[in-house]
Amino acid sequence: MQMSPESMSNGSMNANNRMMAMMHMSLYWGKDAIILFSGWPNQKLGMYMLALFFVFLLALAIEVLSILPAVKPGTNPMVAALTQAIIYAFRMGLAYLVMLSVMSFNLGIFIAAVAGHAIGFFLIKSRALAVAKRDDIMSPTGIIPKV
Repeated sequence: MQMSPESMSNGSMNANNRMMAMMHMSLYWGKDAIILFSGWPNQKLGMYMLALFFVFLLALAIEVLSILPAVKPGTNPMVAALTQAIIYAFRMGLAYLVMLSVMSFNLGIFIAAVAGHAIGFFLIKSRALAVAKRDDIMSPTGIIPKV
């Protein structure tokens, strides 16, 4: 039994309309989002909150991996380069996952991603500034001079 061209076009139009109804093309607010996988977070508030937390942690991890010292002095250059390449590839994979999550156009996901990047950046930079300040205070002899 063959389908007529009319019935095939109507069937494909209905499928396209349903798909367009699910995909947002502008920022929106709400738990009814599809993030990374079809059916996730499945329109439940608890799963949506988990998705927000997951995207937040992904963004935070990207910032932590950006400053991670991967190579110790005296390491074989080939091993050091391979280690840095693996960490970089992992970081870029996480960055693409965050980008795809933000492409859901859900405002909550967008805010979670930006907050994760901002807090990760703050933690990394505040630690770096504390180390730099400690190095400035210490003299070459290891004695802290009086100011």
